Parts: sequence; structure tokens; C-alpha cells
Amino acid sequence: MSDPRTPPTPTLTRTARWVFTITAGLTVANLYYNQPLLADIARSFGVATARVGIIATLTQIGYAIGLLLIVPLGDITERRRLITLTLVGVTVALAIAAGARNFALFAFASLLVGAATITPQIIVPLAAGLAQPAERGTVVGQIMSGLLVGILGGRVIAGIVGGWLGWRMVFVLAAAVMLALAVIVPRWLPRTLPSSSASYRALLRSLGPIVRDEPVVRDAALLGALAFASFSAFWTTLVFRLQLAPLHYGSAVAGSFGLLGIAGALAAPVAGRLADRVSPRRTVGIVMVVNAVGWIVAWLAGSTIVGLAATVVLLDAGTQAAHISNQARIYARPAVAHSRYNTVYMVTYFVGGAAGSVLGAWAFNVARWTGVCVVGIGFITIALGILAIARPERAMAERAR
Repeated sequence: MSDPRTPPTPTLTRTARWVFTITAGLTVANLYYNQPLLADIARSFGVATARVGIIATLTQIGYAIGLLLIVPLGDITERRRLITLTLVGVTVALAIAAGARNFALFAFASLLVGAATITPQIIVPLAAGLAQPAERGTVVGQIMSGLLVGILGGRVIAGIVGGWLGWRMVFVLAAAVMLALAVIVPRWLPRTLPSSSASYRALLRSLGPIVRDEPVVRDAALLGALAFASFSAFWTTLVFRLQLAPLHYGSAVAGSFGLLGIAGALAAPVAGRLADRVSPRRTVGIVMVVNAVGWIVAWLAGSTIVGLAATVVLLDAGTQAAHISNQARIYARPAVAHSRYNTVYMVTYFVGGAAGSVLGAWAFNVARWTGVCVVGIGFITIALGILAIARPERAMAERAR
């Protein structure tokens, strides 16, 4: 007989799966609302282009901080409660951003928005753990699709709402959505027990040995960071390029470019199949070349809508495919440390994105669109150099012999 005091093992219902998917998509959008609005925000606070670029950087740095310091709590706390707390936290941060009356407060709020928008990274391992083994891949794939839709939709909605009602209303509406989720979502999620009794300090300390002893994880994280840095340099400065002659477009058009990011969603399964047939690292090399072609198009045809649209398709497809392939590499490592591998990878990934945002804004201020293209191509060139020199999977296989 079972002990009546032992709570039943929770399962993942179809409704809960959709709640996970929708919540992941709506929350990840918080990271991308500011990108098509940067020019409007700069005018509102009377700051220069180079300075307002720090907003996208701080959001990504905040996300990296949240990944490092908050996500590991999912192993030692009840995750439904943790998800609720992060939703409340991001609601407060978005409200502060909406009401900020000076640039410094808005910048600080952007950092908080990033740090609190880590709900998807708590949801994915929770859903994977609740799913039956035979459906685990389907569940994770569905939630990742929700993430991609959120990334695309965040830019589009921000551009449309910002152009119509002003940038502050974007953050007001986002805060309202997060508050609604904080009230509704816990009612549909099962209560789970902590998976580890380790201390918080012990969890954080275990990340160092992973960085030191896992060359595949290091390599994947570095390549992912370089791809995302290139991608962020483009999206942080796109709205400024659209405002220059001969285009003269505003935030609404910048946001609508997010629709072209559907290429990234389509590229993800293709990259997965390609990684199965060849190797994930070779797939990364192929899509890095796609990214390089995207930047060449941006350089040669960046003064035209068609040229910028082609760049969006190539960079989004290449970056998302590189991301999926790199994750395939780290999840091929022992399953006992998958959560910590993902923490190392995602923290490095978003630090790269932050670097790309700040360098892209700086380059635009110094040399306009040509400077941005040099920065973007520079990141991809470094990545291609690493791919040509290092062979971490081969080294691990030889060590295993």
C-alpha cells in the first residue's frame, strides 16, 4: 500500500502543456519589446543613439543574471511557486519601465525585466520532467515553438503598439499580461517536489567544474554567444538604419520585420534533422556561413527594404539553427548535468547578445551602418575561426578511448 502522506506523482495534462507553451511565449517577448522602440525611447529621454543602445544590452545582461542566479533554484524549490514569483517580479519591473521619468530609472528597470524574464527556462525542464519519456521531445518542441513565436511577436507587437499609442503603452500592456498570468497560471500547473536537497551555494559552485572540464559545452557556449552577438548587433540598430535616408521609416516598420523571423522557426527543425545526419558542430559551421552571407547582403543592400528583409531572413534562420545545433551538442553529454549545462550555455549566450547590442550601437554611432556590418561580420569571422581550429568532440572521444 502507498503512504497516504506521499503526494501523488504529478503528470502533464494537455491543458497544462498549452499553459506552459503560451506562458513561455508571452514571457520571452518581454526581452524583445524594446528593440523596435529604441529610437522613440531615445527621443523621449533626449539621449543619443549610442547611449540608448545600452537598454537592449542591460535587458540581456539581466537575463543572463537571472539564468545564473534564479534558474538553479528550480532544482531546490517548488517550481509552481517559483514561476509565480518570477511573473510577479517581471510585472513590477515592466510597470517601473512604463512609468520611468528619467533614463537611468528606465535602464535599471530594463535590467530587472531581463532578470525576471527567466520563466521559460524554469518551464522547459519542468515540462520535460512531467512528460512521459515517449512524448518528451514533442512537449519540449511545442514549448520551444511557443518561445519562437514570442520572440517574433514581441518585436511586431511592440512596433505596432509603439507607433500607435507610444512606447510606454507597450510596457503597460506587457505588465498587465504578466499580472494576468501570475493569477491564472498557478491554477493549471501541478505542484512538484524539489528534485535536489543540495544547497543553493553548492548548485552554483558546481557550474565552475563544468566550464573547466567540459570542452564541448565551452565550445558550444562560445559559438552560440558569437552568433547571438552578431544577431543582436543587427536588431539593436535596425530601427536606426530604417530612419536614415533613403528609407525614413519608424518603429512600426522596424517591428514588422519581426514577421520575417518566421525563417528562424522554419530553420529549427531543418537544423535538427541536419545535425542528425551529419554532426551538430558541422551544422553550426554551415549556418555560420549563412550568417556571413546575411551580413554581406546587409552591407551591400542595407539601404533598401528588400536588402534588409533578406538580411533578417538569413540572420534569423542562421542564428536559430546554430542555437538548436549547439543545444543538440550539449544534450548529447551525460543527462545528469543537463540543467547545469544549459545554465552555462544560456548565460554565455546572452552575455554574447549583450556584447553585440552595445558594440552594434557604438559602431552605428561611429560609422553608421558600415560600422554595424563590420561588427557583425567580425563576430561571425571569429566563430568560423574557432570552428576551423578546435575539435572538442573528437578530443573527448579520443580521451574516452
